[in-house]
Amino acid sequence: MTTAARKARERAILEILEERPIGTQSALVDALVGRGFAVTQATVSRDVQRLGIVKVRMNGGARYVQPGVDAPPPVTRRVLETALREFAVRMDTGDSILAIRTQSGCANAVAVAIDEAELQGVVATLAGDDTILVLLRSARERDAVLVELEGFLAG
Repeated sequence: MTTAARKARERAILEILEERPIGTQSALVDALVGRGFAVTQATVSRDVQRLGIVKVRMNGGARYVQPGVDAPPPVTRRVLETALREFAVRMDTGDSILAIRTQSGCANAVAVAIDEAELQGVVATLAGDDTILVLLRSARERDAVLVELEGFLAG
């Protein structure tokens, strides 16, 4: 496959996503085949990753969007924001750890929301009754996650 052919296919993918909602890679394969491209799902998967295309939930369904396209935050991020605003009391940090205090009995709900949001750098969460330990890969990633979580609280 030549670079020119790959770039043409990638341009076509971006055009298709602008024209209509596409919710699955197989639908994207079909749309490309309809435009004369001989592609497999594996090729489209690599193209999607290379282009930074993401799948978001919108209007009760899911669709692929280009990076930078205005789209509502994924449902999991909204759930995390709601959980933090409703239940978080305070946050503190250790070396590669983030401790979140919640209202009594609410730590598990917030920990699940953090896990489902798949925040960059988060290794795992451990929840008790009113405390969550968020284990991070590094102090740098801890700082980035703390800023992100504080942003959810600030709204």
